[in-house]
Amino acid sequence: MKILTKVLLVVVLVGLASFGQAQTLKIGYVDSNELMGMMPERDTIENKLKQFEQQLENELRAMATEYQTKLTDYQNNLATMSNLIRQSKEKELTDLQTRIQDFQQNADMDYSERRNELLTPLIDKVKKAIEDVGNDNGYTYIIDSATGVLLHIGTGADNVTAKVKTKLGIK
Repeated sequence: MKILTKVLLVVVLVGLASFGQAQTLKIGYVDSNELMGMMPERDTIENKLKQFEQQLENELRAMATEYQTKLTDYQNNLATMSNLIRQSKEKELTDLQTRIQDFQQNADMDYSERRNELLTPLIDKVKKAIEDVGNDNGYTYIIDSATGVLLHIGTGADNVTAKVKTKLGIK
C-alpha cells in the first residue's frame, strides 16, 4: 500500500510539474516524529499512558493471583471433593480463565483507544503548524519524511522542521 501511495504521489508531482512549467513548485520536508518527540505535552501524555497501563496491569495481576489461589485450592482439595463440588470448582476456574483472557484483549483495545484519544490533539496541533508554515512560506508540498513518503531531498527541497518547531514554540 505504501508503494502504491509513493507511486501515485510521484505521478501527481510529475504531472503537476509538467503541467505548470511556468509555475515553480516549492517542496519542503519535515520529520513529524522529531516534532512529536519534542512537544512539551508529550511527557504529560506519556505519563498518563503509563499510569493507565499500570492500572490495567494491576487489575490483570489481581485476576491472575485470584486464579492461582483458586487453582491451588482446587488441587490441594481434589482428593476430598465430591463430583458436584469438583465440577463447580472446574467451571469456576474455566470461567475465571475466560474472564482473564477477555480482560487482556479488552485492555489492549482500551489502551489503544486511550493512546489515540490523548495523542490526537497533539497530532492535530503539529499538522496545523505544518499547514501554517506551508501557507506562510509558499510551499506547494511539504513531505513528511517520518512516514516514508519521501521522494527526493535535493537542492529544490527545504527541511522546514525548524520553521514548524518555531511555529509550535519548541526550541
